[in-house]
Amino acid sequence: MKEKTTQNVRKFNRRDFLMKSALGAGSIGTLSSFQFGNERGDQSRNKQSDIKINMAGYDVFRVKAFFENKVTIKGCDYTIKKEEIGNINTNLFSGPQSYDVCEVGLHPFMLAYANNNFRDYSLLPIFPLRMFRHKSVFIRTDRGIKKPQDLKGKKVGTPGYSSTSLTWIRGIFQDEYGVNPKDIDWVFSSKDSSAKLSGKVSKQEQVFPENITVTQGSPGKDESELLVSGEVDALFHAVEPKAFVEGNPIVARLFPDSRRVEREYYSKTGIFPIMHAIAIKKELLDEHPWLAESVFNAYSEAKKQHYMFMKQKAWAWDSLPWYTQELDETIKLMGDNFWPYGIEPNSKSLEALFRYSFEQGLCKQKLSIKDLFYPGSLEFAEK
Repeated sequence: MKEKTTQNVRKFNRRDFLMKSALGAGSIGTLSSFQFGNERGDQSRNKQSDIKINMAGYDVFRVKAFFENKVTIKGCDYTIKKEEIGNINTNLFSGPQSYDVCEVGLHPFMLAYANNNFRDYSLLPIFPLRMFRHKSVFIRTDRGIKKPQDLKGKKVGTPGYSSTSLTWIRGIFQDEYGVNPKDIDWVFSSKDSSAKLSGKVSKQEQVFPENITVTQGSPGKDESELLVSGEVDALFHAVEPKAFVEGNPIVARLFPDSRRVEREYYSKTGIFPIMHAIAIKKELLDEHPWLAESVFNAYSEAKKQHYMFMKQKAWAWDSLPWYTQELDETIKLMGDNFWPYGIEPNSKSLEALFRYSFEQGLCKQKLSIKDLFYPGSLEFAEK
């Protein structure tokens, strides 16, 4: 029997399905090249009510108000922990499920739902991390690769295949450039040169569908070394590989002007790729259904506080020389709320990822928004 309390819902049942399923769960595929810090700390709000919830996620600026005690979740008291996404995914899918509300990798959650009947959490339409991904393709400069179509028949390395970011890249390449995952010979590395920034590659990220060609890279070599040695012709990798960071002339981005290409992609499709969402424990929602909206509003308020800082002060605090101009250009292209929460402004991006995962043979069924998101949150909209 599941044990409940009105103060805190906890379950400590363990599941073994992670070792049996396609869960691209680690942090590699979901992070950009930002370093969020290695230190961890807990922050607690002053007591608001008898309901207490444990939260976890990155302390990125969009949610930093939670960590600085500058936002309230109406009707409850919370404790929030800074934690890496790979650790959170493992906690939810195969661990003690000690978080009531937390950031989660979107594609790992999709795989757990579709392939392993995972129903212990629902998603809320809050997206703490998203990233355009054209910048995440790296090539050897001596292999005649000038455009995406040149990757057909080439060997492409990666430290993780079923991560959210790589699922996006493959989907974009098929839609926009006619490059099917089956057109590429995939090589995966057991090591990752950027592990210090984004965490270790998990076994769950090394999941491949049956309809592609895949081989193991040379033992002991990370993805960067595979590229430099010539064992692969290109890399799909969410984080900049070591050789690129160090300025090795043999390594370059496929799209040198990725900012322009990504802006054109958004103008054409209206898609801003989503990496992470917010998961909330179903048992908690069953007992306190009003909590979903309280959590949604709190995340929206935290983001609004960051928007205000960006417009009023960030030009002085940030080191980018043209910060204000970049912000103005982003708003001109994407609107004032360029990082939207809620289903309506994000349905196109969500449905694209659902389709990509199914077409690539990762999710066993094509998912829908109603499958993954808490029913009461489907109409949530930011004020």
